[in-house]
Amino acid sequence: MSTTTPFLSPVRSWLGLTVILIGCFAVAAVGSSVTTPEIGGWYATLQKPPFNPPNWIFGPVWTLLYAMMAVAAWLVWRRQGVTGARGALALFVLQLLLNLAWSILFFGLRSPGAALVDILLLWSAILLTSRTFAIHSRPAGLLLLPYLAWVSFAAVLNGWIWWHNPG
Repeated sequence: MSTTTPFLSPVRSWLGLTVILIGCFAVAAVGSSVTTPEIGGWYATLQKPPFNPPNWIFGPVWTLLYAMMAVAAWLVWRRQGVTGARGALALFVLQLLLNLAWSILFFGLRSPGAALVDILLLWSAILLTSRTFAIHSRPAGLLLLPYLAWVSFAAVLNGWIWWHNPG
């Protein structure tokens, strides 16, 4: 396995990273546009567990996680190209879409139950993506592990909120 795709210039490599970062942060922006209006409204009215982090922590954590996701995808793309890593990159896109769907379900539709189903699918997709990325680039697979850990914690929060906020 080569370490980089053939004929990948430094300019093309950085351009690829830029495109992937823009894609990831576009998903983050759409999710945030659904989430942010509900933080002080509907979400504030929910019972939350005692281990719920303060609201201000979510923005910095998600910013770091989206950047790490983008770098992971870039490492795989840089090593294998789209053709060589089609399955891995398709899983990456799937987990991004499931991530976005969670915001829409939980905050946009105010449905913690549907969001819980989604986050369990998201968790599985992240795990599969990490394992598949690791085949192409070990660092890429490892870069997704903090994301998996955070989504694990988020799933527990989501489950608690769903259980303690009927209706």
